[in-house]
Amino acid sequence: METLEGMSRTHHCGKISKDDTGKEVVVCGWVSRRRDHGGLIFVDLRDRSGLVQTVFAEDKMGEQAFPKAESLRSEYVIAVRGRVSLRSAETINPHMPTGEVEIYCEELRILNTAQTPPFYIQDNIDVDETLRLKYRYLDLRRPEMQKNIILRHRVTKIMRDYFDRNGFLEIETPMLTKSTPEGARDFLVPSRLNPGKFYALPQSPQIFKQILMLAGYEKYFQIVRCFRDEDLRADRQPEFTQLDIEMSFIDQEYILNTMENMVIELFDKAIASKVTGPFLRMTWQDAMDRFGSDKPDLRFGMELMDISEYVRGSEFKVFESVLKNGGQVKVINVEGYANIPRRELDGLVEYVKNYGAKGLAWIQYTDSEIKSPFKKFYSEETFNKIKEATGAKTGDLLLVVADKPLVVAQALGELRLEMGRRRNLIDPDKLSFLWVVNFPMFEYEEEEKRWKAMHHPFTAPCDEDVQYLMSDPGRVKAKAYDMVLNGTEIGGGSLRIYNSDLQEKVFEAIGLTPEQARAKFGFMLDAFKYGTPPHGGIAFGLDRLVMIMAKRKSIRDVIAFPKTQSASCLMTQAPSDVDNKQLRDLSIKTTVAKKHKED
Repeated sequence: METLEGMSRTHHCGKISKDDTGKEVVVCGWVSRRRDHGGLIFVDLRDRSGLVQTVFAEDKMGEQAFPKAESLRSEYVIAVRGRVSLRSAETINPHMPTGEVEIYCEELRILNTAQTPPFYIQDNIDVDETLRLKYRYLDLRRPEMQKNIILRHRVTKIMRDYFDRNGFLEIETPMLTKSTPEGARDFLVPSRLNPGKFYALPQSPQIFKQILMLAGYEKYFQIVRCFRDEDLRADRQPEFTQLDIEMSFIDQEYILNTMENMVIELFDKAIASKVTGPFLRMTWQDAMDRFGSDKPDLRFGMELMDISEYVRGSEFKVFESVLKNGGQVKVINVEGYANIPRRELDGLVEYVKNYGAKGLAWIQYTDSEIKSPFKKFYSEETFNKIKEATGAKTGDLLLVVADKPLVVAQALGELRLEMGRRRNLIDPDKLSFLWVVNFPMFEYEEEEKRWKAMHHPFTAPCDEDVQYLMSDPGRVKAKAYDMVLNGTEIGGGSLRIYNSDLQEKVFEAIGLTPEQARAKFGFMLDAFKYGTPPHGGIAFGLDRLVMIMAKRKSIRDVIAFPKTQSASCLMTQAPSDVDNKQLRDLSIKTTVAKKHKED
């Protein structure tokens, strides 16, 4: 193979323009495409900046050098020295930023050869993601993937500049810390120097950033790796990156305004998208009542509406049983879809069952009649009252779910999103931001028969609800807030508890004894006794945010080396076995092999 000795790159491929006409340049990169026209060979040369067409002409290179150009194949790594020329009018490529020019090669060096790739290195390829992840180093060469990774870099640069300009300090917090399994499962790391004991990889820097406020740093941020051992989805990874922020001597309004300004600047500078504030504010209860979700997509309407009062007191046992047991009957109006095919209706019944509903009913206001599976139980007047109350018109379809409030919210909320997709009501280019505020402080865990913190146990309860911490935890609202974009939570935070007595009460409310609380958080409770300022913060999921900005459907498309849904890396084959010596050094024995033998 040849080297670059004495032939240093002068330009990037995608930056060559007609202003460079006549210049001698040196470009380097990968052979993206090769076309042989006898005595002329055309090669699209690619580096991370883009493509440029290079021309190898036998009459200009000479009989000795031209065979080297003939040997070029896809993904060969080459360097080209030549002169930039304008293309003739009929050969201009308007689809390439460099389409007005080409480089006539005077010297070619083949820096490395390449095997034929398992898929084309180009955008919009129809290749199974498993293959892409196995050959991730090739997948990352594709222009659209490089754009995603470059966008991610640009996003973090803008964030750092914004927080630096506004008086924040970027401070690193530990990767090896104490296990506090109150949320998702921890990833544990055995300690060789302390046999039988374990570190945990941080699910977030929550405790440390609060201690930094106690330490007097006032404004902190960090772009930090976090780890959660949980089941994966398209928008989750076992290791992920978040923008972490904490501030002292502030109120909720200050935090929300500061974050809005950051997001407005970020979208403007990173993707030239104009976002205006202030963002809409909506309580958690209002979001659940109207959209069945604490992260509602406001790019379209179709809100949930309660028709319980209109269907109460009938012989229809389904509705009566639900209402007598504290449930509700709600609908969404799918406008202009009264003539939905019966097969699709049957499919929707199965769809809502995936979200806990026992079934689905409907009302079709067609031109000729009202159709409904419960029509015989109610008068035409009742159906007309429902029509008026919901704003339905002739030609509209009402989809009905009756169940416990949370089941109705989840099932009908998901059905709303599904119908929005099917009816093409969601504008993919629209950006709809809002804040969801006043979350419940706790949620009841049926399996464990206890209350758990909805966000985390360091969230401050609303002042007026502190009195109910022990007597009625379900009534307590938290000083918590989420930023939502297009139906996705992109950031969440809260004002924090900064009083050790109140913190101990919250631990008690979630079932931690004083001994358990001290074992897990004793250092934090001790620290609170030394003058803790009022403080609060927020964390943004960087992967999820960049995914939305890049208009991708999976965060794996904006992470350089992601894991699969089984938390494995197909490229490196991690996680993998380790040898017995490593296990002995860590004082660990594994029972996995024994179990396999018994199977």
